[in-house]
Amino acid sequence: MSAGNSGKNDLFEDSVSGFLAPVKEFLDDPTVSEVLINGPEEVFVERGGKLEKTSARFRDEQALQSAVRNIAQFVGRKVDDRNLILDGRLPNGSRVAAVLPPCSFKGTTLSIRKFGTKVPKFVDLINWGSISQDAARFLDVCIFLAKNMIISGGTGSGKTSLLNVLGSRIPKDQRLLIIEDAKELKITADHVVFFETRKADVDHPDLPEVSVRDLLKSALRLRPDRIVVGEVRGDEALDLVAAMNTGHGGSMGTTHANTPFDALVRLETLAMSGGTKIPEQAIRRQIISAIHVVVQIKRLDDGSRKVTHISEVHPELDGSGKYIVHDIYRFVQRGKTPEGKIIGELIPTGQLPSFMEEIEVNRMPFPKEKFTPPEWYLELQKKRMKDAA
Repeated sequence: MSAGNSGKNDLFEDSVSGFLAPVKEFLDDPTVSEVLINGPEEVFVERGGKLEKTSARFRDEQALQSAVRNIAQFVGRKVDDRNLILDGRLPNGSRVAAVLPPCSFKGTTLSIRKFGTKVPKFVDLINWGSISQDAARFLDVCIFLAKNMIISGGTGSGKTSLLNVLGSRIPKDQRLLIIEDAKELKITADHVVFFETRKADVDHPDLPEVSVRDLLKSALRLRPDRIVVGEVRGDEALDLVAAMNTGHGGSMGTTHANTPFDALVRLETLAMSGGTKIPEQAIRRQIISAIHVVVQIKRLDDGSRKVTHISEVHPELDGSGKYIVHDIYRFVQRGKTPEGKIIGELIPTGQLPSFMEEIEVNRMPFPKEKFTPPEWYLELQKKRMKDAA
């Protein structure tokens, strides 16, 4: 870390001790992943995927707003009567978002999402029960074969952690360009370049905004082998799809959606949000040509984060012009423990990927038998069919 960054971190830590004193214990607690402040008298924290109400309080609304204004200084933003929304990254890497009154009725609402210093690996996700060993190996196969992937999930579902893992599995001899709205990814690679957007600054109108789309267009001129977009949430979706279709295989991004099918619809909607005149069917065909695999991750109701689907996008639309998605792996819940912990497995569905021949030609140690569902699942399917009849 440079001396400048270290000094800024020290200043931030000193500032936290004062302005954020009521919640500092949670910011320092490694078991807390997010601090949620709903006005001066209501503070929640997230531990292990579950929300807990705390007894922490700010002195009053003015004290809470002072804390937010102090935070705004460190992220290069301004909050006042004309700027009631704050979004940025703190010097320590945490993501911060705030909404001030009168838009927030309970008082200032503030969220601080912490990011751990340790970058997880596949072995960690396997040990945590987030993914099975075979499914992790299959994703490794997809990365080696340069399949374009979208990670889909809700807020706090673990998309960033999974993208860190997948991005770090990219072959070391390839040039990787990473584009983010606010830097969160910690992908380790031999040849990696990080880009971050710049928001418009009311105090410096001479400094124009630099968007994800601007950076993506520039990235294409910088000889990337693969491109990673931390979160696709605007009309840059069209440029990412175009990049995936023009030789940048193995590129990745995340988006907010509840199912693999919904992820494709989301990308389509975002691609059209910039006022493009490309026909809807043409955009859909670009998407199915560009996206090979969608990985769905969810935070389940017991607080655990699990990969629930690894799905292949069919390279043709159905008779109604809609997307066709085949689940290669699917999480099947089998019950719950008395404590409420979900019991289930991420299992193969029996559907072979269309690129099975590529796997075999490259002599990858992942035979067809790996896609055979377990016996209990086949028996369960038979029972369901019998009951339905």
